Amino acid sequence: MPDMSASANLALTHLVPLAAKELDENKVTPGVLGFIVFAALAVGVWMLMKSMNRHMGRVNFEEAPEGAAKGAAGGRAASSAKE
Repeated sequence: MPDMSASANLALTHLVPLAAKELDENKVTPGVLGFIVFAALAVGVWMLMKSMNRHMGRVNFEEAPEGAAKGAAGGRAASSAKE
């Protein structure tokens, strides 16, 4: 049984020059598949951003006044030092 990798290599060696002759480097485009993939990624990012904005709107964060925050932190440090 002949080695399949050698025959595949030989076949590709003969086909590559044929493809290179037909390829015009100035006319290469991503095509329809590239557009579909890009559009799907764009829609996915848009949906993630919409979901993130909805979740961030639900967050209820109220910052404590500066004096109260220092007093609470100092009280916790003092109580844990006594234990």
